[in-house]
Amino acid sequence: MKARVLIVDDERAIRLSLTGLLEKEGYDVVAAASYDEALAAVEAGVDLVLTDLALGKGGGGLEVLRAAKQQREGTPVVMITAHGSEKVAVLAMKAGADDYVPKPFDNDEIRLLVGRLLHQSRVAREHELLLARVERDYGGGAIVGRGPAMRGVLDTVLRVADTDLSVLVRGESGTGKELVAQALHQRGGRARRPFVAVNAAAIHRELVESELFGHEKGAFTGASARRIGRFESADGGTIFLDEIGDMPLETQAKVLRVLEERRIERVGGVRSLEVDVRVVAATHRDLEAEVKRGRFRQDLYYRLRVVEVVLPPLRERIEDVPALAERFLEKAAARLGRPKRSLAPSALAALGRYAFPGNVRELRNVIEHAAVLAEGERIEASDLRLDGAGPVGAVATSGQGSSFADAKKRAVEEFERAFLLKALREHDGNVSRTAEAVGMVRQSLQQKLRELGIRAAEIADETEG
Repeated sequence: MKARVLIVDDERAIRLSLTGLLEKEGYDVVAAASYDEALAAVEAGVDLVLTDLALGKGGGGLEVLRAAKQQREGTPVVMITAHGSEKVAVLAMKAGADDYVPKPFDNDEIRLLVGRLLHQSRVAREHELLLARVERDYGGGAIVGRGPAMRGVLDTVLRVADTDLSVLVRGESGTGKELVAQALHQRGGRARRPFVAVNAAAIHRELVESELFGHEKGAFTGASARRIGRFESADGGTIFLDEIGDMPLETQAKVLRVLEERRIERVGGVRSLEVDVRVVAATHRDLEAEVKRGRFRQDLYYRLRVVEVVLPPLRERIEDVPALAERFLEKAAARLGRPKRSLAPSALAALGRYAFPGNVRELRNVIEHAAVLAEGERIEASDLRLDGAGPVGAVATSGQGSSFADAKKRAVEEFERAFLLKALREHDGNVSRTAEAVGMVRQSLQQKLRELGIRAAEIADETEG
């Protein structure tokens, strides 16, 4: 379906110009000359809004912005501003506008901006749908994430799920690698077929081939009957080979053959069987180093790593900790049949400072432990079992910024500041190059830098020095 774009401007020439420009790009364009006309269009449903700030009587661009966001929160809104009204545009950005363009605007800039915002909006909606689906089927707490790191993961999942490409999922233990594999399976065309998970590190070395490929009766001592292996069980679906870095070399050769020929042989069998499986593998090991040491086959490494998904450790996505903690707390209360407690500011602060060596799995265990043993109505820092964190019960909190929303906002701002400082330093403080590298419009980046108190000129001086 065509994306539906609403243009709101009381100048007829601008409406006609933008309508012609965007219709040539293949969009379904609706034009409105007033707030009332814009409101009717918004209520009918639009995918993006381009609105002038000043619309005369009845309401202005800020009212259109609020109406669009209220109708559907993720609707992108771009403000069109008169020359010299940048301060008003900044206020609009603070009110929730996604970007702004000053008059007279450049057609190429409009095309690029609309295309980018519609793409981001579509990916965000698909992200939410995928989260809901995984949550419904698997309880997707580990895949919760609103920061750039996890959005990148979900974007890759959405792009490759409906293919048969092999995927290698990498990340530390406890980051949720199997959940990514499940999401790839559920989102793709094999969703109604089996999803079979195998932990190579948990199978005895002498039994791993029988487990994967099956065996015939009498193939070895104790093989009293034919057994169907995991690859055969996954026929038509997906097989998830977890901790593949721990798989014996001789078994790796047979897995490579399955990937290349789509055929298996049961242990003790005399004929090969055709299998149709999608392979998703995962490891916490440095496979490149394992290849150099001769402990992992290079040809299998490249065959598995057609697409690579790297899951960041929780310490690198600390902005997601509050939402994850709330999710786990809610699930623990429902499963244990206990009233849902809230997290006190001291607990949120302690969680935000902790490095979580066990990643999301450790966070879930910490929250479940507190949900059972905390005595008060709220979980305090002293209720959290954070190994090696010291006396977390002594966390100080102030009256200001003591709500969950404030704690989450602080975590996100800390991440944004670190991310943008790193990007600016990589581009010698050049705002234009940094904006291009991080996928932002220059004006939006400048506004974000002002909000975070970052001075690009000082970064440039620092890199030159």
